[in-house]
Amino acid sequence: MSFVKNSSSLPDLAASNEVSENNGLLSDHLNGHLKEGPDAFINDRFENKLLTNPRRLSDDVDNSQSFFASPPLLSSNTTSASSIIIEDGTVKVKRKLGLLSGTALIVGTMIGSGIFISPKGVIAGTGSVALSLIVWVACGFISLFGALAYAELGTLISKSGAEYAYLLEAGKVFPKCCAPIPAFLFSWVSIFVLKPCLFAVISLSFGIYAVEPFYHGCEVPMSLVKLISVLCICLVAAVNCHSVTLATKVQNFFTMAKLLAIAVIVMGGFIMIFKGHTEYINEGFEDTSKNPSSIALAFYDGLWAYDGWNNLNYATEELKNPYVNLPRAIMLGIPLVTLCYLLTNLSYLAVMSKETLLASNAVAATWGAEVLGAAAVLIPIFVTLSTFGAANGSCFTGGRLIYAAAREGHLPEVFSYIHVKKGTPLPSLLLTTAVAIMMMIPGDIFSLIDFFSFAAWLFYGATMAAVLILRYSLPDVPRVYRVPTIMPVLVLIISCYLVLAPIIQQPRIEFFYATLFILSGLLFYIPFVGLKIKIKYLEPLTTFIQCALEVAPSRYEPPE
Repeated sequence: MSFVKNSSSLPDLAASNEVSENNGLLSDHLNGHLKEGPDAFINDRFENKLLTNPRRLSDDVDNSQSFFASPPLLSSNTTSASSIIIEDGTVKVKRKLGLLSGTALIVGTMIGSGIFISPKGVIAGTGSVALSLIVWVACGFISLFGALAYAELGTLISKSGAEYAYLLEAGKVFPKCCAPIPAFLFSWVSIFVLKPCLFAVISLSFGIYAVEPFYHGCEVPMSLVKLISVLCICLVAAVNCHSVTLATKVQNFFTMAKLLAIAVIVMGGFIMIFKGHTEYINEGFEDTSKNPSSIALAFYDGLWAYDGWNNLNYATEELKNPYVNLPRAIMLGIPLVTLCYLLTNLSYLAVMSKETLLASNAVAATWGAEVLGAAAVLIPIFVTLSTFGAANGSCFTGGRLIYAAAREGHLPEVFSYIHVKKGTPLPSLLLTTAVAIMMMIPGDIFSLIDFFSFAAWLFYGATMAAVLILRYSLPDVPRVYRVPTIMPVLVLIISCYLVLAPIIQQPRIEFFYATLFILSGLLFYIPFVGLKIKIKYLEPLTTFIQCALEVAPSRYEPPE
């Protein structure tokens, strides 16, 4: 059975294409792509699986007969386009992200809505000005240490998918039946909670700041905010579905716009400081909280503003020379964001008291009204541009996670297909968009942030453990970049604290729901992946979706 019953639906594929009856015929071609370097050591461990099923680069655990399995590959044909190459019935995407685009992806997704909303959460949790500033700097160091650990993993395992790819490889130390479970549970939670939640919250922030100037001094209708937010999600999805080049250009432009917004706030705040407005900053440690749970929640809100430090790892396969550009982009982007956040908070506190910050639903807009006067209308515009850019980056990376999980057989494989002309993972982008729109139902943005942070740091900690596990299980694999051991250990300890402290000190229903949802993934893993139960009508549906969307299977190729 072919993926394409009528080849005219895929114009770039030859009309005479037929299904290859022996996927082993691809072996010579695939062997030529097993390059020397870190990936060669890992690929050697499942080379036979590459030759028998080149669509899926799974680990030693055999998922080839799971219910997610799809029909065989199209036969050999070579076609090139501006962003893709079609060889042997599979799509190979060209690497289009350079150092500048990679840095813009990190900075652009980190600086989104958090710095304009989260300051009130950090102040509420810490209770004092001085401790809140310390938390902001500490969050920057935590993010940097975590990102550098991810740089080691990303140069060792240069697959897209970030935590998913790393947990999948580290899981091989467990028994064969349990090896993929950590990666599967991460993809389960991320695809249906973490990534759509991030996308939805950023889009809600876009809606708030886009509508707020038209309702100055009045209550903003939540229905209108959500409508604008859904339009934002749809527009961002359209950009990402169109082409990788357009998505990166949009990301670069909006990153510059948000840096300009930060510069306006910083300059305005420091002008006020030079004029002697330091009374709020001089409060220091007054009213500092002594509650560990409260401080942990302050870190949640601060780290929410820093979230995105790992986003470049989701698109490693599309990054040029990842062995060099991945660590460099991290080392350029995160210190820049940390400096921006520290200076921005000092600027807020130059004109706003703790009480004013806590009472404001749009901190940056309140600051603009105090400092810029009539020009304060620029702040909502800048913040709207900033959140749109962050939403673009969130959509870009969320689609890549679904793509990576589907390629390994943990989702229907149609979600690993790529458009034969655009070179974008169209089915996976449509899925993450649909789930994000459904996340618009919850109304409290801060409950969403707490829920996201709790679940996310479970897997951040697991990924830090993966760094240590892979050093034990793959000691002879050459590492282009090796992070000092103290960094992943420290982030692992902090992750445990951020997960456990709020539960012990102040149990909340959100934490119970998060834990329950994570474990519920086993209800799908056991029958459909572990026991390989198949869905009868999945193959005809896969064929229909491929024809309708003009998508084809893809494969992983290690960087040169």
